[in-house]
Amino acid sequence: MTDLQPLVTVIIASYNHGPYIEQSIQSVLDQTYPNIELLVIDDGSTDDSVERIQRLQAEHGFDFRVQQNQGLTNTLNGAIARARGSLIVPFGSDDIMMPDRIAVQVAYMDGKPEVGICAGNIELIDAEGNLFPEKRQRRDVPFRRLDFDDMFLERKPYPPAPTLMIRREALDKVGGFDPSIRLEDLYIELKITHAGYFIDGLNVVMARYRKHATNSYKNHRFMIDSILSIYAQFSDHPLYDEVRYKFLNSMFLKTANRNRALARELLAQIPFKHWTGKTWRGLGRLYFSPLEKN
Repeated sequence: MTDLQPLVTVIIASYNHGPYIEQSIQSVLDQTYPNIELLVIDDGSTDDSVERIQRLQAEHGFDFRVQQNQGLTNTLNGAIARARGSLIVPFGSDDIMMPDRIAVQVAYMDGKPEVGICAGNIELIDAEGNLFPEKRQRRDVPFRRLDFDDMFLERKPYPPAPTLMIRREALDKVGGFDPSIRLEDLYIELKITHAGYFIDGLNVVMARYRKHATNSYKNHRFMIDSILSIYAQFSDHPLYDEVRYKFLNSMFLKTANRNRALARELLAQIPFKHWTGKTWRGLGRLYFSPLEKN
């Protein structure tokens, strides 16, 4: 590794994560890597997040700003515009970094300009910080290098959002985050690989991802609308229809016995020639299974 250690900018956009925000910030402050710029932005929280952050900021002196709610992508773009680091780490205000995470990623990305994003593995925790059962963990995903088709066609496991370290040059090349796309991690991964960079996912646990009631992925309509709008940005891909209908089939199966009105909407969008085994299983759930709670 080169003698000059690059500056890494970690951006935490906080919104109503009062119970978790201190652990998130502290996990950045506890990194073994010495050259970190921490930018914390509260995006209009209505809980006690600001007071909790101010207490930590008074002790540690990181950059903290409070703003009216602008949404995550606008907040990230604003922070990136004033970030000084050559490597950018957007990090969830409810997640926890492992202590050597930044050091491992900086060392890996050194001398690999083709790698636009470095990622790793995660441990899953619940709202109270308890580890999920072993069979549900994602800490042992092997190393993989992903190009655009790997991402778009889901040929290899996706890089988890809490582990992304993004090369500033790659972010600038693709114009940063798109405020019209609310599922920011998937879209930036696709844009950066589409621009010719690779995403390297290391077989190293880098973060603890907190699963709780307000996670975006639990809002099925939000996820469906967001992912379909992202896929539509790449509709010139020869396998676009295949990707779109594979996703619709998966979401039909997932919602069939959880949100039947939404499931019927999805089914109406899938032409019969694109029905798969998941469609038939979804039909079984839709008409013959008891309704589950989300």
